[in-house]
Amino acid sequence: MVEEKISQAELQFIQFVSMLSNSAMQHLGKFTNPLTGKIEKSLEAARATIDLLSMLKEKTKGNLTKREEETLTSSLANLQLNYADEVKREESKKDEKAKKEN
Repeated sequence: MVEEKISQAELQFIQFVSMLSNSAMQHLGKFTNPLTGKIEKSLEAARATIDLLSMLKEKTKGNLTKREEETLTSSLANLQLNYADEVKREESKKDEKAKKEN
């Protein structure tokens, strides 16, 4: 088995993407806030972080290693799916509340 050596810059890029991804997942209510120990959902903040990662992907196109590109692409896809699920869940809650009020 041949192990590829990862450069410091590649490691930092992957850590940066992971940091942003974890932040977005926290905003989606998937992780607890490590400071408060509570779930704190903010779809607006999650969307902003997803948009930031999308911009990063576009601006770095053709300038990433395979590992960096795979990390960014998979993180972004995962976040977009989770965001869509959360938006759908919020809409369902609003619909249920509206039905109860009528």
